[in-house]
Amino acid sequence: MARQSLDPSGENGHHRPNNADDFLRDEWRSYAGRWIALIDDRVVAQGGTPSQALHAARAARYKEIPQVRYVPTIEPFALSSRLEQISSKLPPDISVYLVGGAVRDALLGRDTHDLDFALAGNAIEVGRKVADALGAAFYPLDESRDTARVISIQPDGVRLVLDFAVFRGPDLESDLRARDFTINAMAVDVRQPFSLLDPMGGATDLRAKRIRACSLTTFQDDPLRILRGIRFAAELEYRIFPETLQQMREAVAELHRTSSERIRDELTRIIGGSRIGAAVRALDILGVLNITLPELQHLKGVEQPTPHVYDVWEHTLNTLNKLETLLSVLASPHDSEEAANLMAGLVSVKLGRFRDRINAYMDTFLTPDRSSRDLLFLAALYHDVGKPQTYQLDADGRIHFFDHEKVGAEMVSDRGYVLRMSNNEVRRMKKIVRHHLRPLLLAQTGERPSRRAVYRFFRDTEEAGVDICLLSLADVWATYGSSLPQDVWIHHLDIVRTLLEAWWEHTTERVSPPALLNGNDLINELHLNPGPEIGILLEKIREAQVVGSIRNRRDALKLARDWLTSREP
Repeated sequence: MARQSLDPSGENGHHRPNNADDFLRDEWRSYAGRWIALIDDRVVAQGGTPSQALHAARAARYKEIPQVRYVPTIEPFALSSRLEQISSKLPPDISVYLVGGAVRDALLGRDTHDLDFALAGNAIEVGRKVADALGAAFYPLDESRDTARVISIQPDGVRLVLDFAVFRGPDLESDLRARDFTINAMAVDVRQPFSLLDPMGGATDLRAKRIRACSLTTFQDDPLRILRGIRFAAELEYRIFPETLQQMREAVAELHRTSSERIRDELTRIIGGSRIGAAVRALDILGVLNITLPELQHLKGVEQPTPHVYDVWEHTLNTLNKLETLLSVLASPHDSEEAANLMAGLVSVKLGRFRDRINAYMDTFLTPDRSSRDLLFLAALYHDVGKPQTYQLDADGRIHFFDHEKVGAEMVSDRGYVLRMSNNEVRRMKKIVRHHLRPLLLAQTGERPSRRAVYRFFRDTEEAGVDICLLSLADVWATYGSSLPQDVWIHHLDIVRTLLEAWWEHTTERVSPPALLNGNDLINELHLNPGPEIGILLEKIREAQVVGSIRNRRDALKLARDWLTSREP
């Protein structure tokens, strides 16, 4: 028998409207979230879609005509509050289905700002009509595949992304079966949004907290799905089904077929997610890092001197974990459970007043798809990547990594370009890695940093100084692990607080003083020729302003004249 459509409109069997009293029947409770086939008001079959229930019923009772209906869950799943607004703008004569991650998140009770819609045809045309009705931006993504994107900025400032695509196959069930994981292979008709279409048993897998591939060829069809599986497992704290894990292992070698851009985007989603250290470790265990970020393999087994308690590889993973904890403590609203830890609690006490500014900074984007937070974690992953190349053992048996930050800065830069990241992103990551030791060096003086030291720090790091402050805290915490002395931690927090105070609260005094002179002033007043010494003089004037040794234009000119005189033979 040919496979029937998933359309729950009633073509393939008689459908009765749902009734709350009916649902209270004990014999129906076990079918919550499923479609059932009824004959004489008795359940004779069930399935994830109307067609599955109907086929099963016909196989058992082929002479009778069953009624097919959906049994709602006791707690109705909450679809995006914006779906009603969108569905009213859809053409009334076309069946449109919400599919994928938005349905999964609804079953988990999570809001989402990315909604994917599937339909039989004319996806670009439908997307354009919705965009016009919403007053939103419209982008044809792939005319040959009839896919489009609508981006609507909501009154609350939320960026709502709506993707419209035609079925990948002859019908909706074919489309769902061709997806990556069962938890992403569910759909609802936007006009019957509380009746789940679940041919692959994704809702069952959600309840069991497992990641299961939709087919035996899932990863051969698209090897990037290996990374997606790791991301979902980390984000949802689910386990990967054993057969699916084996499929992933077997397909890793095919990752070379995937473009750098797609690998970049999926790695960024992993780095920008949760349980990042665990996700990176899983990528390593599967062999994914050998292909995507091969430099990291050399970190394993590289010993470090005290007070380090881990080798470079384990230290790097722990740095990611500590950085995630720090940002969780400093989130708005902050994570009180994380802050209950003594070291995390001290972070909240010392840096809590910067919470809103730190979160706003982390949410800034250098490109439309990657935030400052994403870049910080990628830089953290690479912050010690130069250590294997700079490893030295001196005559006394002491280990050194001289200039590892400089070597690492070049390595993260090279990897950024391989991943097709923008010049601004590469510069940001390179700067973070190059200067990640600066707060630690300031802390080693045993004193608060001087105004000159603070100025020079931000002169060299600019806005990346904020990233470096946070990375430095995570780096120190991961260095000591559970043996971190409280006085060391408090002193390092004080160093970071001094730097952040300067950046956000005393900018004109300690970071970027108002100009007393410009290059033309120096050329005209001192009869100089354009050249490098103009920049040197301007920098000396700015630094003198910060430390308070000059206060006005006259002082600045005198400083410039004195410096020029001191250089004369």
